[in-house]
Amino acid sequence: MGRLFRSKTEKKKGFWKRAVDLALTDVRVAVGRMDSESLEMLEERLLAADFGVAASLRMVDHVEALARRGKARGDGGLRKALEEELRCILAPARNAYLSAAESGPTVYLIVGVNGVGKTTSIAKLAHTVIAEGKRVMLVGADTFRAGAVEQLSIWAERVGADFVAGQQGGDPAAVAFDAIDAAEKRGIDLVLVDTAGRLHTQRDLMGELEKVDRVIRRRLEGAPHETLLVLDATVGQNAVAQARAFGQVVALSGIILAKLDSSARGGIVVELQHEFGLSVKLVGTGEQMGDLAPFDPDDFIEGIFSE
Repeated sequence: MGRLFRSKTEKKKGFWKRAVDLALTDVRVAVGRMDSESLEMLEERLLAADFGVAASLRMVDHVEALARRGKARGDGGLRKALEEELRCILAPARNAYLSAAESGPTVYLIVGVNGVGKTTSIAKLAHTVIAEGKRVMLVGADTFRAGAVEQLSIWAERVGADFVAGQQGGDPAAVAFDAIDAAEKRGIDLVLVDTAGRLHTQRDLMGELEKVDRVIRRRLEGAPHETLLVLDATVGQNAVAQARAFGQVVALSGIILAKLDSSARGGIVVELQHEFGLSVKLVGTGEQMGDLAPFDPDDFIEGIFSE
């Protein structure tokens, strides 16, 4: 569906270097081998950058194995070994494009907890797609939180998107169903369904989300074409817990990682890919409408290892 979905972004080495803040130059590497202190230091730095336990251990084990065989010597060898293992972990993200329907409207279901930047991310995505000449509809299926529909309505007006919503306390699944009806009649290209922010402990709301997903699937073959989980990059390991909880209710297809311009440690993209096989597809890099970009694993890797 155009530039946002198919092309790589401009290089953001400086951005990723700040987001991950992974300093490897002072990790001591013995000639021909790595000592245990060096390996522990490397593991600590990876964990501090939110690479996660499993991914960090995998990378440290890889470096240690190469070092024992004399294939990872000095700082240059360490960096190369880490880069290779990162490329292996993030390989699926290299072709993780956003899907589009072959005909009729494309439908994305957007999920996440309150406060992660879900509504803003939806507005940014709509803005980008509209700038490519497509028609977009925002759907206010958050009938739980007071003011949620009004907030989304304001964003729809700002970016020039169509808007459909239900009444507070109404059935969000019915809202999604009616919105797809309207989208077909109006010739809409992309339908973005905003859902109520919820925690995994809120069983009623999680059950409601499952129903929304089920109704969309019954209403339109192939839909939702994406089910995107919005995560706040600044919350670290809480993002992993959220991914696990939502993944038990709906079939997540990818992640929008918001607030990477804040005090985030972008290594979380590695843990999400390694643990769940779930690729980050879009990243929020600022507060402006244009500050949304496809995630490029090569930019990520080059950025964190650049001088």
